[in-house]
Amino acid sequence: MGAKESSLAMKNPTTVDRKSDRELVVTRLFNGPPRIVFEAWARPELFQRWWLPKSFGISYVSCEMDVRTGGSYRLVFSHPSLEQPKAFFGRYIEVTPPSRLVWTNEESEDGAVTTVTFEDKGGKTLVVMHDLYPTKEALDAAIASGATSGTDETFAQLDELLVSLDASGA
Repeated sequence: MGAKESSLAMKNPTTVDRKSDRELVVTRLFNGPPRIVFEAWARPELFQRWWLPKSFGISYVSCEMDVRTGGSYRLVFSHPSLEQPKAFFGRYIEVTPPSRLVWTNEESEDGAVTTVTFEDKGGKTLVVMHDLYPTKEALDAAIASGATSGTDETFAQLDELLVSLDASGA
């Protein structure tokens, strides 16, 4: 990626707002149409290229995604500090291409329900990711654990992926 493409990817800021005791909302404008941005969330081979923050040193053991209403996902990660890989899993409650994804996070009883919307903004896409936790304590724990801290980096990685997809004509 050249300097011009890199600077384009960095122009769109990620905003993270705690909207209530149980809600965390992340917003970012992406340089690409909703169809392409949605595909980056729905196709496992694309999702794996951007979802994990590279600086965290985490790698995929497996990534299974059946992105359809009623489908499920199971993401298994490894990190040198973990004795065993960690699984994240849940089910898709709603899949409406290319405008909306809703899924559960069932790896613990404190898991959030995540809703992601993709809104066309003149060839760009406004992505709003809304996590609704079952309790204030569950959101507090997610923030304290660092689980929510990699979003800016992963969204920057998605920006970079979108530049490469656009360049390849995908």
